[in-house]
Amino acid sequence: MSEAKSPTPTPGDTYKGWLFKWTNYIKGYQRRWFVLSNGLLSYYRTQAEMGHTCRGTINLATANIAVEDSCNFVISNGGAQTYHLKASSEVERQRWITALELAKAKAVQMQAESESLQNCRNTEIQSTLRTLNSKVEDLATCNDLIVKHGSALQRSLSELEGLRVAVDMGEKVKQVTERATLFRITSNAMINACRDFLSMAQSHSKRWQKALQTEREQRIRLEETLEQLAKQHNHLERAFRGATVLPPSFSNPALGNKGAVSGKADASDEDDDNEFFDAMEEPFDELSLASNPESPQPLELEPVRQRRTRIPDKPNYYLNLWSIMKNCIGKELSKIPMPVNFNEPLSMLQRLSEDLEYYELLDKAAKCHSSLEQMCYVAAFTVSSYSTTVHRTGKPFNPLLGETFELDRHRECGYRSLCEQVSHHPPAAAHHAFSEKGWTLRQEITLASKFRGKYLSIMPLGSIQCIFEKSNNHYSWKKVTTTVHNIIVGKLWIDQSGEIDVVNHKTGDRCHLKFAPYSYFSRDVPRKVTGVVTDKDGKAHYVLSGTWDEKMEFSKIMQSSKGENGTEGKQRTVYQTLKAKEIWRKNPLPEGAENMYYFSSLALTLNEPEEGVAPTDSRRRPDQRLMEEGHWDEANAEKQRLEEKQRSARREREKEAVKAASAHPDTYQALWFEKIDDPVSGETLHIYKGGYWEAKEQGNWDLCSDIF
Repeated sequence: MSEAKSPTPTPGDTYKGWLFKWTNYIKGYQRRWFVLSNGLLSYYRTQAEMGHTCRGTINLATANIAVEDSCNFVISNGGAQTYHLKASSEVERQRWITALELAKAKAVQMQAESESLQNCRNTEIQSTLRTLNSKVEDLATCNDLIVKHGSALQRSLSELEGLRVAVDMGEKVKQVTERATLFRITSNAMINACRDFLSMAQSHSKRWQKALQTEREQRIRLEETLEQLAKQHNHLERAFRGATVLPPSFSNPALGNKGAVSGKADASDEDDDNEFFDAMEEPFDELSLASNPESPQPLELEPVRQRRTRIPDKPNYYLNLWSIMKNCIGKELSKIPMPVNFNEPLSMLQRLSEDLEYYELLDKAAKCHSSLEQMCYVAAFTVSSYSTTVHRTGKPFNPLLGETFELDRHRECGYRSLCEQVSHHPPAAAHHAFSEKGWTLRQEITLASKFRGKYLSIMPLGSIQCIFEKSNNHYSWKKVTTTVHNIIVGKLWIDQSGEIDVVNHKTGDRCHLKFAPYSYFSRDVPRKVTGVVTDKDGKAHYVLSGTWDEKMEFSKIMQSSKGENGTEGKQRTVYQTLKAKEIWRKNPLPEGAENMYYFSSLALTLNEPEEGVAPTDSRRRPDQRLMEEGHWDEANAEKQRLEEKQRSARREREKEAVKAASAHPDTYQALWFEKIDDPVSGETLHIYKGGYWEAKEQGNWDLCSDIF
């Protein structure tokens, strides 16, 4: 392909063009788009990438430029980065060399000027500080003199009032006059010193404010650059991990041994290629990276585990639901044994873990500087936890006492989660999740359910708490009521209704969310959710709106006013807001979800077998595993066995309690959680006490009971 002629570069110009960059012995030289600007040489795969993905950058101020032959040249910054480049012609190579040398000279000069300016600023600041310190000492001296002369003047005035002899009067008046003169002189000196200090402080204040603003802007730019680099590094690392899953037989016959690869190859560009090509289609050999001395350390990491994307389809077993449910009207369903035909192959502990599907909302909340904006993300997170329930009419398995479930997504998503069934009657589950992004989520949920004939009501009791490490903001909220309709006849469907108050216990901020119950006669969109974020004084700052099964938006309030009376006679508040921004959107369900219990992509992975988990983990529960595999009769038999085993264990604990003359018939203590009175929210709940992840690392599960 012919290259367009580039103009001869001049100092200060931005120089752009195509060059061929060496990648590795598999691909050789690859065509890349290079941009030289402000002393930085950057490259991209295409011109279209310039707006979003930079593949690499070298600072010319510290770089060496060397010509190899008529078309080839090398740019290196001392070993960390080396670009072996080739131009289309000798003329084109010379243009680039000229542009690079000019840019390097200017970058070196600018760096020297910047260092000189910084030194001058430091010297000036030190000098100014010394002068200001001297002025402060003068003020201190004047202050001492004023105190001294003021006291002497006061004494003289007191003595003057006590004089009765006219002869003494003249002498004392003279003395008072002298002291008053000294006091006036000292006061004037004090005033002048204050004026000098104020004048100097004002003259330097603007310059310091400007310098401080410049430093802040530079810091923001550096943070943005670091964040972009971190994202690019993460993409490259994931791309490489994907590339390492090649079969062992897939290799390049052109490479005889490790020593055949030169250190000339630039590993960063190879990683870039992996981001855009499927690993199975790319002619890639792990040996070329393993023997490359310039390959970065992350290449030695193990590949990220590929999670499953399907489970066996749900069998089409007919069961007369009413024949079982008619005997349950008005009763607590958690105490009634139900066949697995009503279930989905997940436990309640796994359903609790599904709350983390949209963990990115908490990651974003952790970065917020404003507690009110952070509240919007926390509120959106509370709504997002209901999005997976819209088609999920199956009942999760009731966890056995002591059952656990871990969700370790530290490598992929930065968080770890652990649930434990801490009580059986009433059934209660404790949940603890923490993230390297600076947030902790914990909850203890007890489910109360009542069958009303036409519908089933599920009332979650307990609270959820979220704590952010950086700000110490501590949030808490409760869940709304879930209703399953059409129990007797028709297609089952789910609704969420009620109100949630999300409270920041540190600042007093609050978000009041309303989940509107479905009504055939309502003109509102189904599954509507609205919310208002207020500060501790009750002033509204944000409004949220959307649906719990699709998306949520938030808008900043600019003005509020009282409107017409509402349906309940209360005066409505009308908010004038900025344009709404989307804060959360539901992920699409995987293909074929209607045959897999309408599980989300995360839910499909929750019951996937994993090595190293505790023997009490839900993944090891045999009845649940049999149900997932489609063996429902065997699953029902296994379910009865497990429930009877649990009842026997409870009877044994009660006998032991009687022998020990305990006031509590059941002395069960949770293994990984402990009950406390939370001083912030004022609630009693189980919190994680530690030890689980350490036990997993050591492979020591001696403390776990045999519950399965």
